[in-house]
Amino acid sequence: MKHCLIAALALVLSAGTCGARSWTADNGNGTFTNPIFYDEFSDPDIIRVGNKFYLAGTTMHTVPGPVVLESDDLVNWRFLSYCTDRMDYGDAFNLEGGDVYGQGFWAPCIRYHNGTFYVLSNVNRVGTKIFAAENPAGPWRSVPNNISIHDSSLLFDDDGHVYAVYGYDNVKMIELKPDLSGIVEGSERTVIPAGNAMGEGHHFYKIDGKYYIISANYAPVGRMTCARADKVEGPYETVTISAKETMGEQHFAGVEADLPVTQNVRIPPKGTRFTVRPTEGNYHAATPLHQGGIVTAPDGTWWGFSMTDFHSVGRTIAISPVTWVDGWPYFGLPGNLGRTPRTWDKPVQGHAPSAPYERSDNFDGKTLKPIWQWNHNPDPRYAGLRRGRLRITAQQAPDMMHARNTLTQRVIGPVSSATVELHTAGLREGDGAGIGFLNVPYATLGVLRTADDLIIRRYNQADNSTVDLDTLPASTRTVQLRAYGTFDRDLGNFAWSTDGETFTTTGDDILLPYQLKTFQGTRYALYAFREGEGRGGYAEFDNFVVDEPMADRSANLPTGHLIRLENKADGSRVWANPHGMLHSVQRGSREYGGQGTLFRVHDRGRGRVALEAMNGTGFVTVTGAGLSADVRLFADERGEASQFLWQDMLRGDCMLLSPVTQRYVALDPGTGAPYSADCAGCRPDRLDGSVFTFTIADK
Repeated sequence: MKHCLIAALALVLSAGTCGARSWTADNGNGTFTNPIFYDEFSDPDIIRVGNKFYLAGTTMHTVPGPVVLESDDLVNWRFLSYCTDRMDYGDAFNLEGGDVYGQGFWAPCIRYHNGTFYVLSNVNRVGTKIFAAENPAGPWRSVPNNISIHDSSLLFDDDGHVYAVYGYDNVKMIELKPDLSGIVEGSERTVIPAGNAMGEGHHFYKIDGKYYIISANYAPVGRMTCARADKVEGPYETVTISAKETMGEQHFAGVEADLPVTQNVRIPPKGTRFTVRPTEGNYHAATPLHQGGIVTAPDGTWWGFSMTDFHSVGRTIAISPVTWVDGWPYFGLPGNLGRTPRTWDKPVQGHAPSAPYERSDNFDGKTLKPIWQWNHNPDPRYAGLRRGRLRITAQQAPDMMHARNTLTQRVIGPVSSATVELHTAGLREGDGAGIGFLNVPYATLGVLRTADDLIIRRYNQADNSTVDLDTLPASTRTVQLRAYGTFDRDLGNFAWSTDGETFTTTGDDILLPYQLKTFQGTRYALYAFREGEGRGGYAEFDNFVVDEPMADRSANLPTGHLIRLENKADGSRVWANPHGMLHSVQRGSREYGGQGTLFRVHDRGRGRVALEAMNGTGFVTVTGAGLSADVRLFADERGEASQFLWQDMLRGDCMLLSPVTQRYVALDPGTGAPYSADCAGCRPDRLDGSVFTFTIADK
């Protein structure tokens, strides 16, 4: 795996330090491409108040939290507030006598009632915390209560009663007091008994007089289920409303160790033997869309939101069109229920692309930018902004995961780098400071101050390897450190420089798993600590710059160009054969490099394209039900039948969605049959015949 990232990340390492553009799902042409964020926003809950949407998401052990965002169109979001700056719920929240990695604020529910916004979230081993505010930008106040329910959802009913549902499989409901201070005595009941295919992470709604509960089930793979009843207490019937939609992404890299890498256990210490398994195959697990709900737009259309396990960035959010059938809110299009397009029309048009955060930070402000979160409650005596820099005092700790005042932000995919200046003058002998991937296993690149010099050191917990890369004079005042990753392939690495121009990579690539201890994706981390006793000095950080070379996706839709399409399943090229059907030809055949495999991409607006074959057979057109051999060639375009919504799968991969069948153009690689337009969606490995790699032929 040595230097597997070099080619993929050459763009990162040469990108400079502009840090100017960040991922947004908005394609700028009236469409969006999932995920909505290419960084972690797990357990989303979304509501609409007036013409604006509000989102709350899990922040677990990191502070501040939980987070609240605002949007005008469900696609472009802006940060509003955190509900609280601290979790003062015991010593472990301060990394004293234990840790709360993977604990903290889970699965918040956001609701609006009678002029007040509420965020409800359970804190594991502590209880339910409720926050209220008249303005979602804050300030938020804590609502005292004696409730302890997890993955719950509130419903303010029309008759003034307040209900909450919670539980896994066996779905329970309670009635809350009007002020949310506690549970109405005797109100707890089971409303959906175990064995009805319901899961957890419920979202509770009343729509047109009926009660709906949407949940996620993982037995044995992720999907979304919906329950419906005429009365709040039931009886409820259930159906599956979303399944199999992985967005063409494989399951994340996994990890095993001598000690459990899961909740309710401590972080495995140095020396633990880890086995990190790379992603492969078509195992679904929790990759398909799961845990979310529905929301209506101002025009009356309905939209689903859910999360998916998206490699080492963690759990990301997807937005889905909703189709109501017989009173059930299916995710997907009328002709393709249960599956979600990766690229589709924006729910609300007219709003410009924007990202929710500024990720780069020169630390010149009076406060940290909202993207930053501490690994646990910070101790402000030993960390904060000082004269345009971030200063962290090196307190004693056995490793980065147990170091106080480690400042973090989520990595962003699919590819990104974070570069920071480390100022070393304040370090004392035995102090270490630098940048890391906060994960289990974790990895760091930093400097160690010795009596005589500075050592550039990389540590990788996965194999317990410590590598001293260089020794610098003690007089060295500044070192540039860089962490970078191809996060959609679960790979990371580091680089360093003393002049800010020439960077040296640090060795073999690091596998970055998603795991159930922190229960978060990988994070960039700035740290300072000392393993030995004695008083530490301090590290200062400046000019933290995040670069995202794949954030600009404007070239991923090759309108106006001549292209060739290669099917990833068998390496064949798409061919407009003389009989008027879309077929395939293999490498070495006479037609492989001919005009029949060349197509002009015509822009038809809103992400739709027409494909014109250059051998004179005409435009690719879907006829009938789009079955095999009914993807035809006609001399003239025939409206929507000759259009395809280009699905951007990144890295030159795409799918073609027919607006007529609302399914994808594909072949069965095992039969040799002509192309059809009746494929529901692709497999995680993208080798089922529905995914193409395109190359531009006229450059």
